Amino acid sequence: MQRRFIISVILFVGILSAQNSIIKQFSSAFADVAEKANPAVVTITAEKVVKVEDQFQQFGDIPFFFHPQLPDQEYSSQALGSGVIVDANKGYVLTNNHVVENAEEIQIQLIDKRIIPAKILGTDPKSDLAILQIAANNIKQIPLGDSDKLRVGEWVLAVGSPFSANLSHTVTAGIVSALGRSYVMPGNDHYENFIQTDAAINPGNSGGALLNLDGELVGINTAIATGGMERSNRGVGFAIPSNMIKKVMGDLIEKGYVVRSWLGVYIQPVEDKVARALDLSNRDGALVSDVVEDSPADKAGLKTGDVIIEFNGEKITDPSHLKNIVSSTAPGNISKVVIIREGDWKTVNIKLEELEQEKTTIIANNSERMSLGIEVRDISNSLAERYAIDPNSIGVLVTDIDKKSKAFESGIRVGDVITRVGTKKVTSSKDFINLIEESKQQNSLLLLVKRGDRSSYFAFEID
Repeated sequence: MQRRFIISVILFVGILSAQNSIIKQFSSAFADVAEKANPAVVTITAEKVVKVEDQFQQFGDIPFFFHPQLPDQEYSSQALGSGVIVDANKGYVLTNNHVVENAEEIQIQLIDKRIIPAKILGTDPKSDLAILQIAANNIKQIPLGDSDKLRVGEWVLAVGSPFSANLSHTVTAGIVSALGRSYVMPGNDHYENFIQTDAAINPGNSGGALLNLDGELVGINTAIATGGMERSNRGVGFAIPSNMIKKVMGDLIEKGYVVRSWLGVYIQPVEDKVARALDLSNRDGALVSDVVEDSPADKAGLKTGDVIIEFNGEKITDPSHLKNIVSSTAPGNISKVVIIREGDWKTVNIKLEELEQEKTTIIANNSERMSLGIEVRDISNSLAERYAIDPNSIGVLVTDIDKKSKAFESGIRVGDVITRVGTKKVTSSKDFINLIEESKQQNSLLLLVKRGDRSSYFAFEID
C-alpha cells in the first residue's frame, strides 16, 4: 500500500514537472516572438489640419447674401497609430490609411526613441492600408507570413501603441476567433476579409502587428468592436490579412494604385427565404440582383436571379467573398464561374476587366506638402463629372490645396488640371511625383495648368 502511494506521488510530481516545462516553453515562445518583433513596430503620430467652413457662406447651392463672409476656420489635431517595418533596406512601413489620411506631417518613433519624418508612398482607402517610407539606419523588419494558413483557435500576438505613445510596444496575446469576417466597416466601398481575434486591441493599435508564433506578420490590426459609445476593447478585434496586404502593397509600390478587376453585377446574400424560394440546397453563394450593361458579366451572359457558387474553383460563401476574389484576379484573365440558374448548374467563362477607379496619390509627405501644399489625383470619369472637366484630359487633377501654400499664392486652384511640369508632360500622378522630385534641384517649379478651355503657366519657388 505504502509502495503504491509512493509510486503515485512520484507520478504526480512527474506530471506536474512536465506540465510546468510545457508552460515555460509556451511562455518562452511568446517572449521570443515579442522580442524579435518589437524593434520593427513603430508609433505613428500624424498632424492633421481640420477645416470648418463658415456656416453662413452657403445655404445649399444658393449663396447666403445677408451675412458677411467669414474666413474658414482651421484647427490642428493629432492622430495616434502604429506601424510595421516590412522592408528595412527601403524603409517601408505598413499602417492603416485612416491613421495618416489627410496628414500634413507624419512622424515615426522607433523603439530606440528616434523620431523620424515619414512620407506617404501610397494609400488604398478601400482596404484601409497605407505605405510610408522613412530614411533610417539600423532598423529591423518583420517577414510577411501566409495568412491563408491561419486556423481558428491558433495563438496570435498583437503589438502596438494603445491610447498613448507612452504605451508603445504593448504586447497582448489571444487566439484567432474567426476568419474571413466582412461587413465590419461602415459603408459598402471596402474590401474586407478580416481576421477576428480576442487579443486586446485599443485606439492607437491601428496599423500595428498581428503575429503568429513563428514571428511572422499575418495581419495589420485595424478595428475593434465595442458595445456602445465606449472606445475600449471588448474582446473582438479585426486585422487585415497578410495575403491581402501583399497584393495591395505590391500594386501601390509598382503602379501607385491598386489594380482590381470587376465583374459587373449587383449581388446579395442567399438568405434562407431566398434559398427556399429558389429551391436551393444550401445558403452559400451570391445572388445576382442586377447585371450592369456592357459589363464582363453582361458580355458573358449572366442574368438576374443567377446564384454564383464557385469562382475559379473556389466555393463562394457570400457576396463579400466573391467581391474579394474578383478584385484580386488579374484583369484580362478568363475565369470559370459556376452558377445555379433555375435549378440547373452551369459553367460560364468570363473575361474580367480592370475596375475603373480613382487612382489616388497624395502629395502629403513632410517636405513635399510643406513646399507644394496640393493634392492631385489621376482623372477618372467620376472625378471628371464632379469637377466638370473633360474625362479624356491628359494630366492630373488638383483636388485639394493649402490656402497658405505657394501654389495657392501663385494662382493654382482646386479643379485645375496640371498637364506639364516644366517642359515635360504629366500623364499620371506617379509621373507628377517623379517630375517634382527632379525639379527640386532647381528650387523653382513651373506648372502648365489647364482651366476650362485655357492653359496658363504658374511658377513659384519650392523649398
